[in-house]
Amino acid sequence: MRARLALLLTSAIGLVWPGVLAAQDSAGAVFRSDVRLVRILATVKDPSGALVGSLDKTDFAVSDNGAAQQISVFERQTDQPLSIAILIDNSGSTAKDLRYETDSVTRFVRAVTREGNPQDAVSLYSFNWEIVMQNNFTRNAGAIDRSLRGLHGEAGTSLYDAILLASRDIENRPGRKVLVIVTDGGDTTSHTDFQRAVEAAQLADAVIYPILVVPITNEAGRNVGGENALTTLSQRTGGRVFAPSLGASLDQAFDQIMRDLRTQYLIGFYPKNAPAGKDRFHTLAVTVSDPQLRVTARSGYYGEAQSASAPSSSSAASPSVAESSDGESIRAPKKPAAQPGGRRSPQN
Repeated sequence: MRARLALLLTSAIGLVWPGVLAAQDSAGAVFRSDVRLVRILATVKDPSGALVGSLDKTDFAVSDNGAAQQISVFERQTDQPLSIAILIDNSGSTAKDLRYETDSVTRFVRAVTREGNPQDAVSLYSFNWEIVMQNNFTRNAGAIDRSLRGLHGEAGTSLYDAILLASRDIENRPGRKVLVIVTDGGDTTSHTDFQRAVEAAQLADAVIYPILVVPITNEAGRNVGGENALTTLSQRTGGRVFAPSLGASLDQAFDQIMRDLRTQYLIGFYPKNAPAGKDRFHTLAVTVSDPQLRVTARSGYYGEAQSASAPSSSSAASPSVAESSDGESIRAPKKPAAQPGGRRSPQN
């Protein structure tokens, strides 16, 4: 098994990329200092909700913990390669609707691999009481379709574990990184908590787009707390949440995600004079000169703190990792007794 699984629940730094600058004084001595480029993916919309893709670098302003920053990297409608991890809920509550959801996912994957950058790639995870990587990053839409058709609904929902694993897998991918989560509600069986899942996504520089498929229109019987958590996940990472019904509305949600991804701005800066807080989290604010336009971007990143030691997250229980000859999965220590069946092996 690859080393990343052995380190699955340890701290990682993936949101900022280290580099080295060299300077030379009059005596010829060379000084080196680490610099970290913080990258932000942003979408901009006008008052009617239409995407705006024609702004320039001078239209944007960025602050880090309240301190204004100089934008060093700027790309309009970036064509950097996309790595999209699709996380599909196949818990027991999704059983009757799973076929409709997988059909929409298949159409989305085909659109991703048919358009855009030829390096764009998609991976697929299923999650219920365990998380299985069904397909590693690929452009083979047929392989993903075959995996989707093999899914069936059973047991609980380990959403936060799935976000953690997918974030760690996508962390070192080049270009832009996105998690698309198709689910009908909240988490019921994860050993990772909400905060650790959010941190993993932010450390991986991943944007989260939850697609919340809830056939129940009133709050009775719905996991409203879980729905609010998904909204917060999207807001903190610079994505947005969709709440479609099945069928055409679900397809439209995927179409909207595709349009967002094709009309993004890549903004990068080297933090300077940003005051450190009590923890490692730095709050970001991205604005544009036109007050009528609305910017969607992630809320922050993990950088320097006042204390040299980062807060420990070891108190949270760790899911166990299961290995098979053809891949890996992550699961809770014990499957609920009321849900018989064996572990599904991942396919790469």
